[in-house]
Amino acid sequence: MTFFARLREDLQAAGSHDPAARGTAENFFIYSGLHAIWVHRLTHKMWQNPALRFPARALSQLTRALTGIEIHPGATIGRRFFIDHGMGVVIGETTEIGDDVMLYQGVTLGGRSLAKVKRHPTLGDRVTVGAGAKVLGPVVIGSDSAIGANAVVVKDAPAESILTGIPATWRHRDAKRETAPAVDPAEYIDPAMYI
Repeated sequence: MTFFARLREDLQAAGSHDPAARGTAENFFIYSGLHAIWVHRLTHKMWQNPALRFPARALSQLTRALTGIEIHPGATIGRRFFIDHGMGVVIGETTEIGDDVMLYQGVTLGGRSLAKVKRHPTLGDRVTVGAGAKVLGPVVIGSDSAIGANAVVVKDAPAESILTGIPATWRHRDAKRETAPAVDPAEYIDPAMYI
């Protein structure tokens, strides 16, 4: 995939994940989550060359200072990744993130060990992580799962799970209940507006 095709794909992902998005140009210039992932792609390539690891870390730290989002150059991140309101997001070195994943502000994908092993989480495709959630250690979160705000996840969860609580527990997602609108539009539309 070309650089410009990937850029376009990222901008479309931001627009589809954020109802407040008002256009491609604004997203391009304003969205710190996009800026952080764009720089991460560069630093991740640099990280593959041991001679460029220091500059990769330096650039990632500069990006952290500018965006409030810290992504270690060693982290592996899939396509159409989106960070909404990114301030305070931390993604550790051995983290693996699938495609179409979305994180909210204050999320930590961190470690629980000082050993030089796989010590950060793996998120499958289409996982959503709510504001303030902490996913710690080499846990695996299956595809199509959602982690609630402020949950602390320290154990694996299968695909199509909802994880909530401290420590988080999971339950299988109820597709009917969780795709229905929270409020029936008829409850909040004033019929007088259409007369």
